[in-house]
Amino acid sequence: MTEKSRSIGIFGAIAIGVGGMVGGGIFAVLGEAVSLAHGATAIAFLFAGIVALLTSYSYAKLSVTYQNRGGTVIFIDNAFSHNLLSGAVNLMLWLSYLVTISLYAVAFASYAQTFFPGNTTAWLRHLLISIAILLPVIINLISASFVSKSETLIVIIKVTLLVLIIVTSVSYVDVKRLSPAQWGSSFSVLVAGMAIFVAYEGFELIANAAEDIKNPKSNLPKAFYGSVLMVILLYVLIAVITVGTVPESSLLMAKDYGLAVAAKPALGQVGFTIVAIAALLATFSAINATIYGNSRLGFMLAKEGELPDILAKEERNIPTMGVIFTASLSLIMANSINLTEIAIIGSASFLLIFFIVNMAGYRLHKKLGASKKIALIACLMSCVALLTLLVDTFSDNLVAIGIFLAFIGISILFELVYGKIVRKHIFNRPYTNA
Repeated sequence: MTEKSRSIGIFGAIAIGVGGMVGGGIFAVLGEAVSLAHGATAIAFLFAGIVALLTSYSYAKLSVTYQNRGGTVIFIDNAFSHNLLSGAVNLMLWLSYLVTISLYAVAFASYAQTFFPGNTTAWLRHLLISIAILLPVIINLISASFVSKSETLIVIIKVTLLVLIIVTSVSYVDVKRLSPAQWGSSFSVLVAGMAIFVAYEGFELIANAAEDIKNPKSNLPKAFYGSVLMVILLYVLIAVITVGTVPESSLLMAKDYGLAVAAKPALGQVGFTIVAIAALLATFSAINATIYGNSRLGFMLAKEGELPDILAKEERNIPTMGVIFTASLSLIMANSINLTEIAIIGSASFLLIFFIVNMAGYRLHKKLGASKKIALIACLMSCVALLTLLVDTFSDNLVAIGIFLAFIGISILFELVYGKIVRKHIFNRPYTNA
């Protein structure tokens, strides 16, 4: 692609990363972090951010070398060739985005229910979850261009709102609530950071836009590091404001919509309502964008022969069956798994994928011109983060562990069966898109 045909500058590239991370995640998982880390919630977000920042190094190096809309899929294929590992991980990535859609839909329902005081019935919650997924499906099937055109404005609204909460609430912070005496144990703080890691996963979307970013050798690394650092600062400050201004008992009571409660000390009920509306907008737009992206990921994998041909069908340049399959599976998941389990499964899935991407960076470090030491540290950090989360989850949430392991098992089994029966080959399939 020529430089003239590239349309995204450095600020646009950073906006993609920030928008991918500050989606519905922070609105959904803040209460989860408080329940585990207590007064050290900001430290938990910092831990998770460090893992994300190290992983962004691998993504930056890989994106410069392999500028392709396939992003993560292309990196894994080039590092490990087309084999059982790459095929299973590519499907795992597709499934992981279903988890994020489910997370955003459950968060949407939690905030939407605040507009129905006293009505906590299960049928209303399931109705709101379903609406949160079905409306974006209609938008995706009618006008794909609306998805991309609306995202920049929504990113500005979301970030502006979070900055407003920080600025107006800083004078209400009670530092005693942040003191080490109020912290959870060191292990629980680390676990909290890993459990909410899904709030950082969106930075990898910059890789999917690499072909369109101007001066990629310079701007891609700046976009990755800049967006992750900005979001780390934003999340840490939001965590400080939330824990420092609201009694923990109130946050835990309103666990699924904790950020709205955090706006009340400074802005009152008006602040609560504004945050709730913004959360609905943020989670809805995140679902919209993720359905858009995941349906196209499924389309690409189907074209490569890694998913059934039905996902490669499109009308008016819209992968209609990909949209429908993505939405259908997300509906089932969101309506059958609770928020805590979804957050854990999503975080574990992306930590696993990011570990493999870091391994790709380490394996290809000479070709990428990357530091072998940094790539190795990124591998170790993402691996330790994943193991920490799994060890803790094993002791108190076997359902989440079971679903996560089922994702891995399904991905491997599908690649084995589909590769043998349909493609007639599984291992070391020649790869031509490097």
